Amino acid sequence: MNLSLLTLAAARDALQAREISSLELTNFFLERIAQYDSQLNAFITVTADLAREQAQHADADRARGIVHGALHGIPLALKDLFDVRGLPTTAGSKILRNHVATENAFVVTNLFVNGAVLLGKNNMHEIAFGVTNENPHFGAAHNPWNLAHVPGGSSGGGAAAVAARLCLGALGSDTGGSIRIPAALCGITGLKPTYGRVSLRGVFPLSWSNDHAGPLAQTAEDCALLLQSIAGYDEQDPVSVNAPVTDFSASLNDSLRGLRFAAPRGYFEQEVDEEILRAVRAAERVLEGLGAARVEKDLPNAKEMFDTNRVTLRVEAATIHREGLETRQADYGADVYTRLKSFQTIRADDYARARRRQAELTRELDSFFDDVDFFITPTTRIVAPRIGGDAVGLAHDLTAFTAPFDVTGVPAISVPCGFTQNGLPIGLQIIGRAWHEARVLQVAHQYQRATDWHKQSPELKTEGQV
Repeated sequence: MNLSLLTLAAARDALQAREISSLELTNFFLERIAQYDSQLNAFITVTADLAREQAQHADADRARGIVHGALHGIPLALKDLFDVRGLPTTAGSKILRNHVATENAFVVTNLFVNGAVLLGKNNMHEIAFGVTNENPHFGAAHNPWNLAHVPGGSSGGGAAAVAARLCLGALGSDTGGSIRIPAALCGITGLKPTYGRVSLRGVFPLSWSNDHAGPLAQTAEDCALLLQSIAGYDEQDPVSVNAPVTDFSASLNDSLRGLRFAAPRGYFEQEVDEEILRAVRAAERVLEGLGAARVEKDLPNAKEMFDTNRVTLRVEAATIHREGLETRQADYGADVYTRLKSFQTIRADDYARARRRQAELTRELDSFFDDVDFFITPTTRIVAPRIGGDAVGLAHDLTAFTAPFDVTGVPAISVPCGFTQNGLPIGLQIIGRAWHEARVLQVAHQYQRATDWHKQSPELKTEGQV
């Protein structure tokens, strides 16, 4: 069995069939981390002893006929802003260098209750405020398709780890696109659930009204399994919503025949690389071939959604870091400090108007879905840029199509839909109505059944290889 080809779902099946043990699977990934992560820098912390202990417990439970869920014995990783009791949570910053969590984040507790194995904590853009994962404190994470390029951010370490087969899945956060952007740039699948679907308690915040937590994995099917484990109401999280948690895998194999989708033009065509547009147009034809009907409908106010995300995110980030900006300037990277400090000058009335407009835009977007079931866009305007570029300047091109759906809180997924001539991945974004993650996952899964972009994997070289 070639373990590097296993998806999370396939690994679950192999564990259930006793074709492999959790300890064997865990040791395989720990060996790959040891072999390749010096190039990728995808991990800040590797928890080898904990992982082996959890794997042994998972195997012992399985031997007694006890299986805690689909993630039982599955090796995963976490962005280093999720609290794990007894481990550092750095959020990629010196600001939290001495912070050791005393409790698990709500979603981490859910993972552990379901028998998951923790391989480690992933590298990230400092305080989750950036799209390149060029971290001044822990070093840049690298894109496994080309080490000279960024993996995207801010969940870049998790995306690089999944793409390089250093884990079977990872959890990230998404405030302006930080799950979907690295998923697109690294050629994997990344899901931002509905705002309030997944608890944020124990997750270091960037923007209270835009933050989401969600899965990164090879496939939509894998993301459905991960979401099933982490979704649910948390009465101690003020933004958690007590909405029913359906079986996110139940409709994956349902036909798309009879569904209607929009492929908005206008804003979502502006300043987009030609290779990306061609790949997305080809994806439209695949979806039509699967029975979905494309309707001519544009998304109103997409640019205003983007602008509203920027105002709310910036003010809330500056507020969260107000004390640190005043007393610990040297502990921030220069670009993050400069931006956060400048955001303190945004007027209170501008923020108040943005929050009001956020509510209105969310309602307007819900009405958009009255006559379409989903719609698609490119995930990003550009593919993975080279490390060392203008990180602030790149943010606009990388978040232009993702940020509108953070501020409005609807579910959105990025799936691979092609490669450039230079071998860099291209992402397709699929967006659905609030609380309709099952529909978004269904469309993504059916697209992946009809294509093989998600099956491609980068060729990694060990030290000394040419």
